[in-house]
Amino acid sequence: MKILLFPFAVIYGFIVWFRNRMFDHGFLKSKEFNIPIISVGNITVGGTGKTPHVEYLVKLLYNTHKISVLSRGYKRTEKGIIEATEASTGYQIGDEPKQIKQKFPDASVIVSGNRVKAINKIIAGKIGNTPDVIILDDAFQHRYVQPGLSILLMDFNRPIYDDHIMPYGRLRESASEQSRANIVIITKAPATIKPIERRIIYKNLNLYPYQTLLFSYLKYGELIPLLPELKKITLNICKENDFAVLLLTGIANPAPLKEYLENYCSQIFELQYPDHYRYAPKDLVKITNQFSNIEADNKIIITTEKDAVRLRDVDNIEENMLPIYYIPIEIGFIDDKEHEFDKKVTSYIYTNRKKSGLNHSTL
Repeated sequence: MKILLFPFAVIYGFIVWFRNRMFDHGFLKSKEFNIPIISVGNITVGGTGKTPHVEYLVKLLYNTHKISVLSRGYKRTEKGIIEATEASTGYQIGDEPKQIKQKFPDASVIVSGNRVKAINKIIAGKIGNTPDVIILDDAFQHRYVQPGLSILLMDFNRPIYDDHIMPYGRLRESASEQSRANIVIITKAPATIKPIERRIIYKNLNLYPYQTLLFSYLKYGELIPLLPELKKITLNICKENDFAVLLLTGIANPAPLKEYLENYCSQIFELQYPDHYRYAPKDLVKITNQFSNIEADNKIIITTEKDAVRLRDVDNIEENMLPIYYIPIEIGFIDDKEHEFDKKVTSYIYTNRKKSGLNHSTL
């Protein structure tokens, strides 16, 4: 049946190709700004790990720069250009912007569907913190803004050279458009990836000399209670006491998390919702029933950091008192390439702040 989608993929692929050529030849304008702008995005629909990579950038620059993170705020309920506060909900601004604001309260997090308009307001000091660097979240296809540094993410488990244009495949645009990126990061790679595997990927991507290829992997943190009233539990405690787990997820690809938890938990039961799912009180009833049906002396519910943001916004979540814990994630770079990546980012900012005349004494 999938072959029936191929004609639609051809039509969609032509539309996207034509749009890109309109930008390439100047019929549609990409606006450049007199401030360092870093874009993080992907070609594949969903699940490449944008949020932990954006958070890595924010953490890298947090103590030395004034940062604005600009996101469209996927599936948010409030419209227009909005600056996130610590009181903003995930429903209002989107779960990723909410998560970033929670972790980095001094960073300015702004959501807008019109990024050119939002950047103009940021630079004019009408919103945000008058930053010296702007990070664009999920902006590889947003060509109305010309970033100075473009970072393209690709999932190790879904290489773009083996994929097709959607809806036949999962590509938003042709794999050849990777040429717009300055840095290409293969995400979710095994920490023990073999050199031969890296060489095969490098050969298949056929990158240009100006492009840098790096490999990142996920680093899982310790369990954090969703509610402060819950007692702290570590994964080692789960392993030592033979815990069963209900894995609750509303993300694109929960398989890596499940694989990780299998190292610590004797039984894993799954309850999966669609990506970016907005939990409601009725879902708490379903979660409670499924959790109650697990026959085990020791059991908890484990979810993702993104799901935790949305679960906190559900009415009466405090009264429910389900033992829900989430696992934060970070990224690391294969072969300790953090220094190389960090240097490329900071060198770009330093050079472009100097050209723009911005104060660069903090560098």
